[in-house]
Amino acid sequence: MDDREDWTGKREPMLNVPFVLLALIGAMAGIHFGRTYLFNPETDSNFLILFSFIPARFQALAEGVNLPGGEAAAVWSFVTYAFLHADFIHLGVNCLWMLAFGTTLARRFGTARFLAFSGICAVAGAVAHLIAFYGQIVPVIGASAAVSGHMAGTCRFAFSPHGHGMGMRFGRKDVTHDLPALSLVETLTDRRILFFIALWFAINTLAGVGALSMPGEEGLAIAWQAHVGGFLAGLLLFSLFDPVKSPRDEPVE
Repeated sequence: MDDREDWTGKREPMLNVPFVLLALIGAMAGIHFGRTYLFNPETDSNFLILFSFIPARFQALAEGVNLPGGEAAAVWSFVTYAFLHADFIHLGVNCLWMLAFGTTLARRFGTARFLAFSGICAVAGAVAHLIAFYGQIVPVIGASAAVSGHMAGTCRFAFSPHGHGMGMRFGRKDVTHDLPALSLVETLTDRRILFFIALWFAINTLAGVGALSMPGEEGLAIAWQAHVGGFLAGLLLFSLFDPVKSPRDEPVE
C-alpha cells in the first residue's frame, strides 16, 4: 500500500480510516454475507421481519396485534434496519458513501459521538418513513439515512473558511475535521451549502418519484423520506455532538 509523508515528516498510509467506521462497515457486510450464504429464504424473511423497520408494526401494536418481535422489535428496528441491505450493490454503495463522508466526521467526533450521531440520524430516517407510511407494510432497510446525516453534518464544517468544501481527500488525514463549524444560520445562508442541499434534495426527489435510479437501488423503491429525515437530523443536530469549539464560543477577555 502506498504511503506518503504528512506535514510533520511522518509517513501516513494511503487509506487511514477510523476504526469505528471499519467496524460499522464490517458489521453491515457480515450481516449481509450471513443472510446471503447461511440463511435459507424462510429464515431470511423472518430475520427481515424482525429487524427491518415496518410502519405497519405500530398500528398493529395499537390494535393489540402482536407481530413477530412484539414491542421489543418496535424499539430496536428504529436502528437495526440500517444494518440490512437489499443486495451487495446496495451495501457497497452505502459503504462507499459512508467512507467518503463518515471518515472526516468520525475523526472530528470521536467514536462515541460518531456512533450516537449516526444512530440519531438513522432513528430520524425511520421516523420520517413512519410518518409517510404509517400503518402500511412498507419495510425500509439500509444505512442511507445515517449516511445522509453524515453528509449534512460534514457540510457544517467542510465549507467553513479554509475548508475544502466537499472535496475532502478520501480516507486521508487532513485538517478539515478540526475546522470550526458554521452556525446553523451561517450554514443556511451560505450559497455553496444551499446549492449542495438543493442538489441533494433534487436528486432524492427525482429518485423517489422514479425519474432517477440511484446506484445500487435499481428496481427498488427508494425510501427518500428516510433519506430526508436523516439529512435534516444531521444538519440540525450537528452542534449537539460537535466537540470542536467555534471562535465565537471562546471567552472574551
